[in-house]
Amino acid sequence: MAEIQIRDVRKTFGDFVAVKGSSFTINDGEFFVMLGPSGCGKTTTLRIIAGLELPSSGQILLDGEDVTFNRGSERDIAFVFQLYALYPHMSVRRNISFPLRVQGAPRAEIRQQTEDVAKLLRIEHLLDRGVNGLAAGDRQRVALGRAIVRRAKAYLMDEPLGALDAEFRELMCEELRLLHNRINATTVYVTHDQIEAMSMADRICIMNLGEILQVGAPMEIYERPATKFVAGFVGSPAMNFLNAQGGIAPGAREIRINGAALGMPEAREGLDTQSAILGARPEHIQIADDGPLRGRVFAVEYMGARQLVTVDTDAGRLRVRAPNTTRVAYGEAVGLSFDPERVVVFNPDTDRALKSALYDGDARG
Repeated sequence: MAEIQIRDVRKTFGDFVAVKGSSFTINDGEFFVMLGPSGCGKTTTLRIIAGLELPSSGQILLDGEDVTFNRGSERDIAFVFQLYALYPHMSVRRNISFPLRVQGAPRAEIRQQTEDVAKLLRIEHLLDRGVNGLAAGDRQRVALGRAIVRRAKAYLMDEPLGALDAEFRELMCEELRLLHNRINATTVYVTHDQIEAMSMADRICIMNLGEILQVGAPMEIYERPATKFVAGFVGSPAMNFLNAQGGIAPGAREIRINGAALGMPEAREGLDTQSAILGARPEHIQIADDGPLRGRVFAVEYMGARQLVTVDTDAGRLRVRAPNTTRVAYGEAVGLSFDPERVVVFNPDTDRALKSALYDGDARG
């Protein structure tokens, strides 16, 4: 396995900039997820790592070796595509063993490794069947088997679960992570699905409009978003945003939202900005009779032990994750209070997060 270093990689197609000077390192044996909306540049970056696209500028290092202009076949990287790309005229066995046969491996070794991989993926009973009649989940396993049958330095996966239904995706997420743990492979996984990213990744790289916005562990991304886009993209439902009147004065201990004074943690003293956006996750807002921000219940969604309550306020529509013991009904007037230690403040001019109780860096506005 190997460390992958991306150094100031830029990719343009004519006047269109697909990737804007990306730099990051994927650690040896890490499950690294590239997350972002369609067209953000994540697949282009993956194809550059694989050697399927050449960067307009920058460097790609694989295990310390500069492979920027090496062909894909010279990089010892395995690629799993979204639409399987299986050979329809071959059996499952021959699809999986194809990379070893191309390399001229001994027949006994090919047979043994193919059967070992099929057992690992729980498809040994399908080895002598054709691929055309297989279920989508089994076809995806065959595609994975073909990638891992040889021990490549890194495994690249471009939305491999995108064609599966929700139930299969959840199952395959678990199996992919278990497979990664068994073979300890350096894996780069591209998806637009934040649930996939949060459930599988060691670290996540979030991209938008060709730019890397944040790289970090799932919990760090969720609790300490670096930008307003990251805060809104990660989380279901997304973070709530409210405009603060008058910004934040030096030494202030409160922030005002539509006349309601919300408490400020000590860590936020010393901030000075003329305008600000407050961000709060649904679970960090409480329904309380004495809550300073008032509104009316618009909808209640019961979700087992919790419920999602949508409240219309003068500051906008907010979503609150509350215990199912909280009794509220449509149209009811309620108060909302915020956990001051859990909110994040953003600069509206840059969308960057300012210093907060959870963001221990300097103000980034």
